[in-house]
Amino acid sequence: MNDENYLYRALHALRFYSSFPHPCSYLPDREAVTLFVDPEAKMDMATYQVLSQVGFRRSGEHIYRPHCMNCHACVPVRVPVATFIPNRSQRRCQQRNKDLELNIRAAEFDETHFQLYRRYMRTRHSGGSMDSNDPDAYRRVMSACWSNTVLYEYRYGTDILAVSVVDQCDDSLSAVYTFYEPKEARRSLGVFAILSQIEQARLSGRDWVYLGFWNSDSPKMAYKTQYQPLEYFDGLIWRNKPPI
Repeated sequence: MNDENYLYRALHALRFYSSFPHPCSYLPDREAVTLFVDPEAKMDMATYQVLSQVGFRRSGEHIYRPHCMNCHACVPVRVPVATFIPNRSQRRCQQRNKDLELNIRAAEFDETHFQLYRRYMRTRHSGGSMDSNDPDAYRRVMSACWSNTVLYEYRYGTDILAVSVVDQCDDSLSAVYTFYEPKEARRSLGVFAILSQIEQARLSGRDWVYLGFWNSDSPKMAYKTQYQPLEYFDGLIWRNKPPI
């Protein structure tokens, strides 16, 4: 199968919708516009993989990317796992967490995970859009009916310290979301989760780990440049430096 022809056919068959302007989640003085794949479209992992290659991301059942007309600060980024080298701080993080066991399991509701998620949200994102006591809202975070999603469960003995929601494409992993025990801040579990996903992608022969969107002006997103080398999507191609 010719990859370029498949890319063209897959994208050409889809409809896309633009949201109304809404407050930006990352830059408080700006409005944002989001481009969505038609929610009624028949989605599968092959199509999702193609969409990932042009900067789209999954949130629940929805596939989206920023589409702001006067701002291009949010840039899709991914780590090429074959050439990634952890820096000194990341190696120390790996050392601190060598006592953790990784358990990869199906993306199914687990009450222990949900309670960990609630503790994390109350501590780190209280009052945010994802800070909800509704188990169904949490389930929508985890996976879509069509997605090949797994949970990376990080255990210390019988205690679950962190959970990562990970989408599995043939060529890549997508780091959808990670939540962890707030009392274990010294472990830098968010960093360790990404390092773990990069290693799992390498072991499984995948090429990239998608980290979502990078924005140099947002502390919530700027940290992603710590994973080098990093590739940035400029709207047409992936580059090894941020687009101007």
